[in-house]
Amino acid sequence: MTSSIPREQLTLAFDGLLEPGRFKDYGPNGLQVEGKPAVRRIVSGVTASRALIEAAIEAEADAIFVHHGLFWRGQDGRVTGWMKQRLSLLLKHDINLWAYHLPLDAHPELGNNAQLARVLGIEPEPAPMGRFGDQQLGLIGQRKEPSARALADHVTACLARPVTLVAEPDRPVRRIALCTGGAQGYFEAAIAAGADAFITGEISEPQAHYARECGVAYLACGHHATERYGAPAVAEQVARSLGLEHRFVDIPNPA
Repeated sequence: MTSSIPREQLTLAFDGLLEPGRFKDYGPNGLQVEGKPAVRRIVSGVTASRALIEAAIEAEADAIFVHHGLFWRGQDGRVTGWMKQRLSLLLKHDINLWAYHLPLDAHPELGNNAQLARVLGIEPEPAPMGRFGDQQLGLIGQRKEPSARALADHVTACLARPVTLVAEPDRPVRRIALCTGGAQGYFEAAIAAGADAFITGEISEPQAHYARECGVAYLACGHHATERYGAPAVAEQVARSLGLEHRFVDIPNPA
């Protein structure tokens, strides 16, 4: 029989694992919306969208654990439109919402970067050489591929979605830098760190030029697609350690 635990105990477990105090972030990490005082069932997902909240309600969850929460620095603070809809559902059904942004990217074993490396078969280099970028969020690892095109084909197969590749297609690849989501601003740091290729979720106009001029392959693989793995890994480990139920719900997103 599944047990329940106090909400505060779950907060301590998530905070102890992800150490949010180490990071300067774009919004609050941890418990964002307070719900039931006791938690038995957790639903995890990438983003606290209305669709995910509705799935959690259907699953009779007491808690939601996500990478992208509801509150971000500089956003409009009014509770209208989509924000009202999401908050109304959470409050009506008394569901707790935990969100961890950069701490979830950075965890060396369960985070988005580490889990994406696992999915892609990239062997991380040990820290500190295997880290790069602001707050050392980026990960560098090894995977030998005969060409950038072969790497792109491999990533496409693993993530089941098309990849945007900007590269000399026949150039061999071995040392790969990656940082999930909207980390296109980390490309220059990846180049400086000696990477042959850079994997992330998105691409902006400048990065195509950097890739062509510096000879480092750039792979934009989808923001959502690259960040599907950290939240369920963390939630599953914490749930298992505390005797709770956990279910991951992947809400499709083309971005």
